[in-house]
Amino acid sequence: MGMKSLPGWMDGLVAYKMTGSGNDFVLVDGRIAPPDLWDTAAIQAVCDRHLGVGADGLVILEPGMDRGKVRFHFFNQDGSRGAMCGNAALCATRLSAWLELAPSTGMVLDTDAGPVRSRCLHGEEQRAELELPPPSAIASPQIPLETGERSIRLVTVGVPHLVVQVEALRVANLMDRGRALRSHPECGAGGANVNFVGPGASGGWGMRTFERGVEGETLACGTGAVAAAAVLRLTSKVDLPLDIQTASERTLTVSAQVTRDGILQRPRLAGEGRLVFRAILGATSQTT
Repeated sequence: MGMKSLPGWMDGLVAYKMTGSGNDFVLVDGRIAPPDLWDTAAIQAVCDRHLGVGADGLVILEPGMDRGKVRFHFFNQDGSRGAMCGNAALCATRLSAWLELAPSTGMVLDTDAGPVRSRCLHGEEQRAELELPPPSAIASPQIPLETGERSIRLVTVGVPHLVVQVEALRVANLMDRGRALRSHPECGAGGANVNFVGPGASGGWGMRTFERGVEGETLACGTGAVAAAAVLRLTSKVDLPLDIQTASERTLTVSAQVTRDGILQRPRLAGEGRLVFRAILGATSQTT
């Protein structure tokens, strides 16, 4: 396999490295570098943690069709396109306001999973809030439980999530079990993100994630937090708003209207969308 290097057309491109509770992304202004420039090799190169900027995924932002709308393109680290990513959308909200693509007080991100309303949370440093699609009906897939697992549920919040409720997060066999469950036939052809949920280190609820497209652990998962809240409401009767501690020890907050049947309506996700650095990219120099 050849070395992944940044293609020459990236010379001088401004890229923004952002983090949403440890789930990190490269974001670019699509007015300068539109999606049709980005093939799989280019996405993998910029997301490479040793030879590129390094990230769990790439986000490209373009002006939407109407004022106050932003077209949100998301690609996983492996170059595959993703319909939606909650933490990426939190970062996109902050950057869209900074780039003056939309007002910070309220915007609509046009994602492949549908429109997502969002806003910057003023007075809460580098945080934003999304209104996400309601979770799908919660399914109970035919997957045998392993030691330490209490339940497994399948639910879609823009993208599919397998929520595994465990007795202890620290002993969850995340890599082996996550890899096996991610592509389980019960999850459908595209597989699912796997979110392990259990008692948090400092009380409350914590979550660890095996993410498809990254094919490993990511430090946070925004839509997974909403999926987990929906499942915990069903299995453990938790009250909302619910704080979920991520593997990065940062908190994602899920709130929603809850019906008498325990169904979440108009779920909202609040969390970090922090700029780490802004960089000017350059192609790999050629020696003579």
